[in-house]
Amino acid sequence: MNSTGTNSAAEAFRRLHDTAPVGVWSAPGRVNLIGEHTDYNDGFVLPFAIPQRTWVAAASREDGVLTLATVEGDRTVTAEPLDVSEVEPGGVTGWAAYPAGVAWVLRQQGITGGAALVITGDVPRGAGLSSSHSLEVASALALLGLSGRNASRSDVAKWVQVAENDFVGAPTGLLDQTASLCCTDAHVLFLDVRSGQQEQVPFDAARHGLEVLVIDTRVSHSLVESGYGERRRGCEEAARLLGLPSLRDAETWDGLPAHLQPLVRHVITENRRVQDTVELLRQDRYEEIGPLLSASHASLRDDYRVSCAELDVAAATAEEAGALGARMIGGGFGGSAIALVPREVRGEVERRVAEAFAENGFTAPRTFVAVPSAGAGRDL
Repeated sequence: MNSTGTNSAAEAFRRLHDTAPVGVWSAPGRVNLIGEHTDYNDGFVLPFAIPQRTWVAAASREDGVLTLATVEGDRTVTAEPLDVSEVEPGGVTGWAAYPAGVAWVLRQQGITGGAALVITGDVPRGAGLSSSHSLEVASALALLGLSGRNASRSDVAKWVQVAENDFVGAPTGLLDQTASLCCTDAHVLFLDVRSGQQEQVPFDAARHGLEVLVIDTRVSHSLVESGYGERRRGCEEAARLLGLPSLRDAETWDGLPAHLQPLVRHVITENRRVQDTVELLRQDRYEEIGPLLSASHASLRDDYRVSCAELDVAAATAEEAGALGARMIGGGFGGSAIALVPREVRGEVERRVAEAFAENGFTAPRTFVAVPSAGAGRDL
């Protein structure tokens, strides 16, 4: 765990409330190595947690009120105090809706006490790295910890999904919160969303002289406002027309309306790519996963149509500069791409991508190397 982040959150709490927090909980953002838009289709995903985290310093309140504050450097933003017994969907907007939605879901589980939450973090927002789920997971663990209730990680993931879907209004699946809760250091998480079966697959790119470079396009996206929900509804419609419980069971897109066929083709082929990637990692054939990443991007760009110009330039330029493969990650319409790069060409990839963005008039991208890290937990 990052002790600096933990201590900063605790100090921010002391500064705002003139007392120490009961505890500090944190949850990481995530990179999904491969397996995009398959989670809500009961498919396969392969994420890993990143070092960037959200920290929540917390203490109980006796009056049933939830107070929320975020601290970034010298800037503190506070939300209107909320009566936990009265919080309902539609009543809270902006960043406060994420922890408020978690409190609303936990109230349905009998957890009704008030709390003071002070939030800090370094997961880039709007970058497709799951900053919102990181906030929700850390808030859920904090509220559970204050209540003295124990819950399984799978239950917490489902509760966070309900908060995201029904309170915030983003129709997400189970990938992000499960990754934040269940990923472990130095591994990718092979998750079968339908069964819940998990396998921690060792992932040590550095041993092969490789790095996973994250390219944040700085194009902010919102899954509430984007075409994410439209894609999900299209998948549900296709499954209904095929007479299947979900597209996890689909073997063909033949016979479907033309506008639905590309969606199904992406889900079928992406599930195969996840399984092929896992098999290559098990065999220590890391260099060979690059083409699968590139094929995933092409499918997301051409079949699922969730890419954008910045993501396409990032992926294509990274490959031209020596990356073994590259693809967009996250919900799409902005956010980040990843590139699997030999360590010796990382600088060249970063330079060429920056030049390409400048030539196209795009905002300068932000880059960092993602290292598989520990999942959520109590830090203090």
